[in-house]
Amino acid sequence: MRFYTQQHRYYCGIDLHAKRMYICILNGEGEIVYHQNGAANPQHFLRAIAAYRDDLVVAVECMFTWYWLADLCAREHIPFVLGHALYMKAIHGGKAKNDKIDAHKIAALLRGGLIPQAYVYPPEMRATRDLLRRRCHFMRKRAELLAHIQNTTSQYNLSPLGRKIAYKANRQGVPEHFAEAEVRKSVEVDLSLIDHYDKLLTDVELTIARTAKIHAPHNFHRLRTVPGIGKILALVILYEIHDITRFPSVGDFISYCRLVKCAKLSDGKPSGYSGSKIGNAHLKWAFSEAATLFLRANPMGQALFSRLCQQHGKAKALSILAHRLGRAVYHMLRREQAFDLQKFCST
Repeated sequence: MRFYTQQHRYYCGIDLHAKRMYICILNGEGEIVYHQNGAANPQHFLRAIAAYRDDLVVAVECMFTWYWLADLCAREHIPFVLGHALYMKAIHGGKAKNDKIDAHKIAALLRGGLIPQAYVYPPEMRATRDLLRRRCHFMRKRAELLAHIQNTTSQYNLSPLGRKIAYKANRQGVPEHFAEAEVRKSVEVDLSLIDHYDKLLTDVELTIARTAKIHAPHNFHRLRTVPGIGKILALVILYEIHDITRFPSVGDFISYCRLVKCAKLSDGKPSGYSGSKIGNAHLKWAFSEAATLFLRANPMGQALFSRLCQQHGKAKALSILAHRLGRAVYHMLRREQAFDLQKFCST
């Protein structure tokens, strides 16, 4: 957890929503000098802070509307702090809660150096990252349609289709597998949507891949030297990391990827684990997928995995492999080197 501890003359806490924003500004002594609700737009914000812009810092909790405010502060040369939503939930919980109270608490946490920071992703690559996340959402929807067709087969106790309908060439004649007209229509609708998703996903992936070759061509190709990391996983890892130097150590990076468990201790005694939802879920998924794909047609990787299975069991061995891949990627990007399979499997 990183806190913002720099000292300023004024501290601005904002409870930000889609249409409204409650602004609270404290001076260095903690006195409220401005505390009002208003429209969530640049004009209102700039008018509210006009008298206090000399050495002002602005903080807002991380939620879906922070982009425009962060970009506005960057253009106006105003320090901006993005509060980590999960950490702040634990810190400023209270009996009463409303926009006015929340804005004051954010300002007070900022003044006291206790506001936990989230990463302010820069606008140059932000839109591409969001498009990539949208692509993953569409892919999950496509997978749901494929699963529905398979489940319908089991629902009517029919023989298996016998082929992977994820491939377009294998979808011919699938509706005729079902006797009832309504069931056939349901399957035809699923297949039509799958065909549409295929075209949509292909177009989106080409767009993102072209953009990645402009944003970070060397890192994109470096990531693809890792067995099991193809085009999509490389894009996810590339855009979710953005800049590897923002992680001071490999431990910070592994924690951010949710590849370690956070143990809780009290009086020297363990009391379970916590923080499973703190970190980047997209990187967790990417490295977990990479660990499984790493073993395909990779004798050296399979030998390593076999040794890990003997010591820890299959499930834990996969987690360890994902953890090791995460560490390898960190050092690759830090040192600007390609993946060394021999070194990876021998350590």
